[in-house]
Amino acid sequence: MAKKDKKQPRPKAETPKGFRDYFGAEVTERKAMLDRIAEVYHLYGFDALESAAVETVEALGKFLPDVDRPNEGVFAWQEEDSDWLALRYDLTAPLARVYAQFRNDLPTPYRRYAMGPVWRNEKPGPGRFRQFYQCDADTVGAPTVAADAEILSMLSDALEAVGIDRGDYVVKVNNRKVLNGVMEAAGVLNPDDPMALAAERGIVLRAIDKLDRLGRDGVRALLGAGREDASGDFTKGAGLSDDQAAIVLGFLDARGADGAATVANLQALIGGSKTGAQGVDELQQIADLMAAGGYGADRVEIDPAVVRGLGYYTGPVFEAELTFEITDDKGRPRQFGSVAGGGRYDDLVKRFTGQAVPATGVSIGVDRLLAALTAKGRTAAQAHGPVVVTVMDRDRMADYQSMVADLRAAGVRAEVYLGNPKNFGNQMKYADRRDAPLAVIQGGDEAARDMVQIKDLKLGAEIAAQASLEEWKSHAAQREVPRSDLVAEVRKMLDRGQ
Repeated sequence: MAKKDKKQPRPKAETPKGFRDYFGAEVTERKAMLDRIAEVYHLYGFDALESAAVETVEALGKFLPDVDRPNEGVFAWQEEDSDWLALRYDLTAPLARVYAQFRNDLPTPYRRYAMGPVWRNEKPGPGRFRQFYQCDADTVGAPTVAADAEILSMLSDALEAVGIDRGDYVVKVNNRKVLNGVMEAAGVLNPDDPMALAAERGIVLRAIDKLDRLGRDGVRALLGAGREDASGDFTKGAGLSDDQAAIVLGFLDARGADGAATVANLQALIGGSKTGAQGVDELQQIADLMAAGGYGADRVEIDPAVVRGLGYYTGPVFEAELTFEITDDKGRPRQFGSVAGGGRYDDLVKRFTGQAVPATGVSIGVDRLLAALTAKGRTAAQAHGPVVVTVMDRDRMADYQSMVADLRAAGVRAEVYLGNPKNFGNQMKYADRRDAPLAVIQGGDEAARDMVQIKDLKLGAEIAAQASLEEWKSHAAQREVPRSDLVAEVRKMLDRGQ
């Protein structure tokens, strides 16, 4: 007798590490937020672009650095006897490919926005996923800093459109050229040999970027010999002298009472650097344009401490920071932090065309912005589920479907209970799990009188939890109305519950 094949084990029902599933309200909230951002982008004259999720590895170019992962941070595979392909790791590299490919058909400047998932083959960790959403807007082909200023004002408007109040955020602006000028003045950048002292310069820039976390003393240590943290781990410093470090620290202290004062302080720091002078001039232009558009320092400000992807950007750099406090997992107050960033990148399209093409843009961190809106109570987290029409008699399903059809025609989200209707309590439990605001009930007695019962599930739960008997009686947690008044009464009760 032949031995039976070993039974194949069932697959595990689990999400792969670094990925997560999104359910009802989360998906709805994200879509609503992206729709509001898209309205702002559209208002500014930007067009939507939906590029392929898969690009050739060659088109993606230099990957995100993660030496412990294969393919340098991307999910890649090789087609048979063909190119290596990869899931996109951001929305900017695909834009460069699209513009280079279709530049003869696209207007110049080309203004586009894009929203969608990106994938990064990185080690997952708390709050760090391998798939996440990005929301970008870019202008390609405009060399003037007026394009950068427009991105800044659009970002400010987008944050306010989704529910971040003025005063709860600030868009901070710096310039890569100013940073290079300071590096020249500090002796860690030679314009005639830009590759020299690259390691030291990288340490300086990373130290600047850690100002909020380490404070001035921590940055000073990293500029010098190095820093030992609380755990005893030592981080090697840039080895700058006291005079060199003083220039960098002076740069961090350059922010003045207003944009004009900050620009003046930066001008004094860059010495004779032509690159630095150009960067200061661009910041001054941006400050003037922001003021002319009504975007004061309460919305957009020049901040020398902004450091972003310095191997990627070539001019203005910026990030949007939320300034309100939240409570962390350990109950400690802290500021929410950055939710968007971007800048000018004039060399990206050049990889395809051989010619420099100016470009600038911004990327909004969708998940972080959603978390911020939730923390402020500005999401649709309180949005209710559908009105549930219960089933009291199986043979009257057509009547219940007719009720639902009337509600849907009036724009009310509604559904008929399609489980086993035998136990009415289970229908109420289902309505509760669906976060239904109302339940519609029509048994044989109500049908004979052409009436329906409408049960306010939210109000009923609140009353049951905290009200006295007298208060309970004074509330209409359940109403009986004629069948013809069903839609009007449901809408009235929903409006009252908002």
